[in-house]
Amino acid sequence: MKQKFYDTAVKQETAVLVGVVTPGQTDVQTKEYLEELEFLVDTAGGKTVNTFTQRMQRPDRATFVGSGKLEEIKAYVTEEEIDLVVFDDELSPSQLRNIEAELKVKILDRSNLILDIFAGRAQTAQAKTQVELAQLQYLLPRLTRLWTHLERQKGGIGMRGPGESQIETDRRLILNKISLLKERLRQIDKQNETQRKNRHQLVRTALVGYTNVGKSTIMNMISKSEVFAENKLFATLDTTVRKVVVENLPFLLSDTVGFIRKLPHHLVECFKSTLDEVREADILIHVVDVSHPSFEDQINTVNETLKDLGALDKPVITVFNKIDAYQPTPIHAEDPAEPLTLEDFKHSWMASHNSPAIFISALKKENVEEFRKLLYDKVIAIHTERYPYDQLLY
Repeated sequence: MKQKFYDTAVKQETAVLVGVVTPGQTDVQTKEYLEELEFLVDTAGGKTVNTFTQRMQRPDRATFVGSGKLEEIKAYVTEEEIDLVVFDDELSPSQLRNIEAELKVKILDRSNLILDIFAGRAQTAQAKTQVELAQLQYLLPRLTRLWTHLERQKGGIGMRGPGESQIETDRRLILNKISLLKERLRQIDKQNETQRKNRHQLVRTALVGYTNVGKSTIMNMISKSEVFAENKLFATLDTTVRKVVVENLPFLLSDTVGFIRKLPHHLVECFKSTLDEVREADILIHVVDVSHPSFEDQINTVNETLKDLGALDKPVITVFNKIDAYQPTPIHAEDPAEPLTLEDFKHSWMASHNSPAIFISALKKENVEEFRKLLYDKVIAIHTERYPYDQLLY
């Protein structure tokens, strides 16, 4: 008898992306937003095969996009046997239910996708607890769609399904689990607070920035440690703290989770304890990917998040990273004949507005010594003010 062989490899899921273009949004912004969403899908292990966009005043309350566009997506999904459809905004429970009923494939929104990536990246007990808490808080208002097979049926006596009671049971279980996770986080926070108290004698610096701008690479370069770094979004979830010595001066350097546009509210709330390193730092090192076409928007996103954390008033060193990948760009979109070179950019208002600024390539080790010197000057100024008689400096 001929032996049969079965392919046990996990098939890469195919995805289509859906975005709504609102009146205040340009075509360039729409393209960049969907490219970022595609990068998120890639980070989660999927493969994007097509993108659908629709111009609307606001997303449709029932199906996010119009009925005609939904029919177009349905036809494509059916014909190409697509595994999932990903929307660039958070869907309401009713939108999720209506779209699933129409397309009959797995539907994810941006928040759910980011939560999925966080769940796969979490390593420590704290990160795992934070992600699980955020997932349950996201799931709670969406429970009804999981129990449609137990809905109350029509037809009178003896025909009422147990759907309502099952949902209530699940809701109570989830609320109990949320309470337990919050209590566990409080205990972890107490432990972390004790650890941070032991570090109060050293000046503390923290790397902040948009996701995938090179924070972990800079961390490895400055501290000579092996923090996980990869060209994926949210490669680092857990805060890493290292003791660094530049010349004769020791200080602490911490690497934190990257920020992103439209970061789910539940995640921001759950990860606030992780970002205590940012709140309690003496100096923030804001890393910017200068090669990214929308780095100005990324700077604004990071500043907004720092404002939410109450950390916007701290001394900041702006590090424009990835100068090796910088491409000269037009100063005005309508006049492509005026490319802005890196040298021009260094003398532009953007560089002076984010002063003190340094331009480096962490990957190619360009201008690293200048960065160390700038960091040393900032740290030693705080250290001498705090400990004027510390013999360690001499």
